[in-house]
Amino acid sequence: MIDLTIHEEALGRSVQRAREQRIVIPTFAQMKNPALIPAEVKQQLGGVGLWDINPVNLFRITWHNEPVAHGGGFGGVNYLELPSSLTGTRARVVVLVGKWFPTGAHKVGAAFGCLAPRLVTGQFDPTTQKAVWPSTGNYCRGGAYDSALLGCESIAILPEGMSRERFAWLESVAGEIIKTPGTESNVKEIFDKCWELRQSGQDLVIFNQFDEFGNYLWHYTVTGAAMMEVLGAVNGRYRGIVSSTGSAGTIAAGDFLKQQFPGSKIVASEALQCPTLLNNGFGDHRIEGIGDKHVPWVHNIKNTDMVVAIDDNAPMNIMRLFNDEIGQEFLVNQGVEESMVHQLRLLGISGIANVLTAVKFAKYYEMTEDDVVLTVATDSMDMYGSRVEEMDAAHGALSMLDAAGIYQRYIMGTSIDHVQELGYYDRKRIHNLKYYTWVEQQGKTYDEIQAQWYDDSYWTSIHGKADEIDRLIVAFNERVQGVG
Repeated sequence: MIDLTIHEEALGRSVQRAREQRIVIPTFAQMKNPALIPAEVKQQLGGVGLWDINPVNLFRITWHNEPVAHGGGFGGVNYLELPSSLTGTRARVVVLVGKWFPTGAHKVGAAFGCLAPRLVTGQFDPTTQKAVWPSTGNYCRGGAYDSALLGCESIAILPEGMSRERFAWLESVAGEIIKTPGTESNVKEIFDKCWELRQSGQDLVIFNQFDEFGNYLWHYTVTGAAMMEVLGAVNGRYRGIVSSTGSAGTIAAGDFLKQQFPGSKIVASEALQCPTLLNNGFGDHRIEGIGDKHVPWVHNIKNTDMVVAIDDNAPMNIMRLFNDEIGQEFLVNQGVEESMVHQLRLLGISGIANVLTAVKFAKYYEMTEDDVVLTVATDSMDMYGSRVEEMDAAHGALSMLDAAGIYQRYIMGTSIDHVQELGYYDRKRIHNLKYYTWVEQQGKTYDEIQAQWYDDSYWTSIHGKADEIDRLIVAFNERVQGVG
């Protein structure tokens, strides 16, 4: 769970480091509602780039950033509502956009959710300890970025098969990069490297997004609130949230939304080539960053209503369609507004997979134009230009005929195959898979895995932690600033 025990000696050093670096830490409340951010902070942000290594950018860990690269303020939540000509369904598919976070992905928020409680309690000492960020992509980028803002050393761990853009960016930010074998499906190899580091004698703290409840809490609190705001703006009948499971952070927003809309659904998505939740399966796939072959410790399976598997050929081909001039021309010819076509770069590979999952969900329940489905584009095409180049090299330049084939097969042809509604024992089957990773391999206890399933207060007890952490953040900032 989230331990908020104070370690005073290390906390004192953390306060001194923050004073030296002129660091003020935002609260969860300010990330939910930037109107609470002090005016002097907003003034400073006017001269700072979105990706700059500047501590004031901690306050840009929010869904409300103005969609500009430099000097932006705050506004409404960034989202797209996709037309039927792009989804093939009457339902309204609404996508929250992660590009306008520092690092270009909302995972910087999940990293903050894991780091902040440790920092303001003294459980992590940035003056002596290294921060280790195991990931299949964006999370370690967010963690390395947060570490750089705090002036502490970081180690980023990610599979060697991830896109070259990720590695190029990390080289300028992370203190050390460790490449593990495989691609997004090879999470165990990441965990093995973490154990190796623990046993190395180095003074470090491992912020494992797959079992850190700060990841769950940040999305429950901040992403959940952002989704509620979007629902107010689009004014439709909310039916459910769709998210690839990945580290099971984003999908935690569904727990928040289900409390507001008890009849809504939470839909978990994964790659058909590695159908872990759907079929206890395994394999390798190309939907970068979502991780699988295990069930994350922080995934509240008991609250998940449906599992959908996406053939990775679909998002990879649609990525070409959305990011090629011929493909864009084809989409305009199909009636997609040109302004919308130009915004499709806001969807990275996993974002496209999430949209396809939303379409399957909508078609399965025969939704109409009154129904709203929410999903997320974790990142944009900024990290995947090389993947388009690889597709072009493998298949040749995209033609109008190719574009038509991709559009009809992978967009309009999306069907309700590889979809499973989850009953009580279906959920329990998936939950039980946690045992093999977390109890047998990662040191979790039998009692806690049982509590996750049988004790509903296990999950609800996490929800109020944001307020407790905020009080600690305020106290930390006051010490940094010499107040009190």
